[in-house]
Amino acid sequence: MSDFGIYIHWPFCKSKCPYCDFLSRVKKNVAQDTIIDSYIKDILFYAQKTNSHKVTSIFFGGGTPSLLSPHNVERVIDAVAKNWRLSTDVEISMEANPNTENGTLFSDLHLAGINRISLGIQSLNDDELKFLGRTHNASQAIHALETALKIFDNCSADLIYALPQQSMKEWNKTLQKILSYHLGHLSLYQLTIEENTVFAKKGILPLNEEAAADMYLSTTNTLQQNGFEHYEISNYAQPNRQCRHNLLYWQGDDYVGIGEGAHGRLRIENHFYATTHHLQLEELTATERAEELLLMGLRLRSGINKQKFYQNCGLNLDDIIDTKAAKDFVSDGLLINTPQNLKITSSGLLVTNKIIEELI
Repeated sequence: MSDFGIYIHWPFCKSKCPYCDFLSRVKKNVAQDTIIDSYIKDILFYAQKTNSHKVTSIFFGGGTPSLLSPHNVERVIDAVAKNWRLSTDVEISMEANPNTENGTLFSDLHLAGINRISLGIQSLNDDELKFLGRTHNASQAIHALETALKIFDNCSADLIYALPQQSMKEWNKTLQKILSYHLGHLSLYQLTIEENTVFAKKGILPLNEEAAADMYLSTTNTLQQNGFEHYEISNYAQPNRQCRHNLLYWQGDDYVGIGEGAHGRLRIENHFYATTHHLQLEELTATERAEELLLMGLRLRSGINKQKFYQNCGLNLDDIIDTKAAKDFVSDGLLINTPQNLKITSSGLLVTNKIIEELI
């Protein structure tokens, strides 16, 4: 049986960031207990369909899930543990904003069962944080980071770069600062302007492509020099510190999504299903599933294992890709295609989207 994960979506935030296009909302006086009651009912529903699985990861995402009370976090973890077997080294992650740490929150979350924290720092420059609409400053981010490192053995941080007018010097300053804390994992995202966000409505333009590409290559080189494996387009990890939950998505394993903005992917008796809130299961064709696996799998630096690809959709990878496009990319040094594996080369990273689009 493959690895199996549970994603818990908490959609509420203190404020809406101008670059964010995820399902989230700003609301005071949220009826947490009532919502968590409904989550537990959903957990029971999915457990009845998948109770032979062993859970290797639970991920609280958002929104801002660190706004959840530790008591309710513990209720969710207990419900999962009562309805599935947990692996002995289960990864239980939570995304947290620096300004939700109140002196005891992180220790209380750890007692509730969280063993991996992912801090949404985004920048260590106050002007950049203001531009990004974050409600914390650099000193708060550092304080939260230092507090988390005292409590959690497994810490990650998110940063955003390639901001309009951002210089390589300024970005490197932030990068060197975050590296000084010796985190096990970093998620580093180039700023993109998504439709219907505040940034898009204001006509904000991203950094020009050439400068952004230089930052990306420089960033990857710096991280690798500091012992990080570049294991996914935007993610870097020290040995054995990859985010196991996100690997479920990229490797095509099954997972359940709980909460308003959550989705899941399940295989039940050789049928493939996309799940959405609330308790909706839509059967996917083998071709639809194959296209998803291709889209997600090529984000990984290790690429797609063709045998596992077949196990996950019932189709041969070489039969569903555009073979002429694949040969051209191989000739150009952008793609490696062997009988066992398909992956994008280091040279192809900057045109990953183009490669995937043409292969599909």
